[in-house]
Amino acid sequence: MSILVLPSVTANLYNLSNSYTYSKSKTNNDQNLRRDTEIISLLQQNRKNLKHVESIHGKAIKKGTEQDPFVVFDLVRLYCKLNIDHATKLFHCTHNPNVYLYTSLIDGFVSFGSYSAAIALYAQMGHKNVFPDSYVVTSVLKACLLQRALGFGREVHAQVLKSGLGLDRSIALKFIELYGKCGELEDARKVFDKIPERDVVAHTVMMASYFDHGMVEEAIGVFDGLKTQDTVCWTAMIHGLVRNGELNRALEMFREMQVKGVEPNEVTFVCVLSACSQLGALELGRWIHIYMHKCNVKFNQIVAGALINMYSRCGDIDEAQLLFDDMKVKDVSSYNSMICGLALHGMSIEAIELFREMLKQGIRPNSITFVGVLNACSHGGLVELAFEIFQSMETLYGIKPDIEHHGCMVDILGRVGRLEEAYNFIDRIGAQNVDDKMLCSLLSACKIHGNSEVGERVAKRLSECSSRMDSGSYMMLSNFYASLGRWNFAAEFREKMEKGGILKEPGCSSIEVNNVIHEFLAGDLRHHERRSIYRKLEELNYLTKLEGYSPATEVALHDIDDKQKELALAVHSERLAISYGLISTEPHTTLRVVKNLRICDDCHAMIKLVAKITSRKIVVRDRNRFHHFENGHCSCKDYW
Repeated sequence: MSILVLPSVTANLYNLSNSYTYSKSKTNNDQNLRRDTEIISLLQQNRKNLKHVESIHGKAIKKGTEQDPFVVFDLVRLYCKLNIDHATKLFHCTHNPNVYLYTSLIDGFVSFGSYSAAIALYAQMGHKNVFPDSYVVTSVLKACLLQRALGFGREVHAQVLKSGLGLDRSIALKFIELYGKCGELEDARKVFDKIPERDVVAHTVMMASYFDHGMVEEAIGVFDGLKTQDTVCWTAMIHGLVRNGELNRALEMFREMQVKGVEPNEVTFVCVLSACSQLGALELGRWIHIYMHKCNVKFNQIVAGALINMYSRCGDIDEAQLLFDDMKVKDVSSYNSMICGLALHGMSIEAIELFREMLKQGIRPNSITFVGVLNACSHGGLVELAFEIFQSMETLYGIKPDIEHHGCMVDILGRVGRLEEAYNFIDRIGAQNVDDKMLCSLLSACKIHGNSEVGERVAKRLSECSSRMDSGSYMMLSNFYASLGRWNFAAEFREKMEKGGILKEPGCSSIEVNNVIHEFLAGDLRHHERRSIYRKLEELNYLTKLEGYSPATEVALHDIDDKQKELALAVHSERLAISYGLISTEPHTTLRVVKNLRICDDCHAMIKLVAKITSRKIVVRDRNRFHHFENGHCSCKDYW
């Protein structure tokens, strides 16, 4: 990776490497300078006010002690926190700055995001013959890490090995992080293996590097190599598994952590609640909520937000609302969790009212807030209000809309059938603000509203994004052309997908029964109660047809006859999950199902009748939102 540094960086690094042979005493003569205790005392008392620090600096100049190394050091450190330009100017006015000043200013540059400047300053040390120590090396490696400056990091690595600093533990950990973040896992592992005493921290850093690149088994191998695993290490393991979609393994790891007697902290619980949220494991989430009380976990805003998110994403929006109402102090994150939860459940008016309450409380919304409230407008078909809120982002709050916000607006227009307007909106915002998900959303709307003219324009545009398309985009194109009966085009996109090695994401539905998550694929035969499940499904097919259900074979987008299409629809994963729920839970209890894809029109129509026939409330969370089926109706009012 190239970095913007001084042209002489490499030469200065060479000088720096050679300067190791010089005596440290040659670098500075700080001990010959007197220490101005009065100025230092004043600086310690006035650390947060820039004007006061400037005034004390002026006093030091008048006293002639502005070159006192202790005064300069304190001033540079304070200016690095208050005004980086002041720190830089003072540094360059200092006679023979020592390694501590270099470290302070490099840290300052890093904290202000000026990573290239930090790297360039480190390189200058070689020209000034300043001998680096482990602290300044660690500081510049932070800059390399954040800049992803792998090449420069390698040069620093060579220098520290020559100097004898290479075995320093803090430096070694930074090199593992740097190589890990830059994808050089073999180099990261070599550094890890050479650390004489690999403790929990070293193992945790190495695990995180593997997890960052989806190398789950390698991370587990590092974890298993630890003799003693503390709370931080267990938490890092659970967090890494959650990030990589290994949700059930994360929960198993949490159970094993309890068996081993390692007490979880609030971060552990936040990670576990995230796994529950994604799986829809409500009962397990409830148990964890109770267990948190037993562990005396402090219910701060982060923990409360994780609980609100868990309850809302697991289908219990009422419990989420109670938790939110009980919070004594609410910040923007708390409001975001609740607004997004309400939007997910189609409670558009409630989400918008909460947004307005937030503004009245003087809490400034952020980018996430607007995603939540725009989604609420989309689910409620509130087009004009959505445009009003969208325009206020930049005019009132200085937040520039990004791809996600633009995507919400396209979704809103598409849902209400204003397809030409949505297409023109995409044209106006520019290619850099358009992604394949946005185009898929509009193409889906064209299919639903039967507008093939706009749909073909969108399909052409989407097919031009082939380098960025995932399986969902290919399937959307294939399904769109199949819905028009143009089977050759549909087959062409499936073929492209196969040639590109892109696997179709299989439809998967899960249901929690007695704290166990049961997963089903379409036509699944793996479950130990499959015979009872399919008997119940046959019974439901018979009863729903008596209620007027007729399979919508047009949504089975394959070039096969209607009988085959009907059979394909009958074994969709959500139907299997619901059938299992009906045979394994008490009558009249609510069934909660999570599906990874959008629920199809045919299943939506059937589940409404199943809820009516069985006198059950059935809650289904698909990729887009929650559907609350009850008494033959759905909360989305057939608008999703």
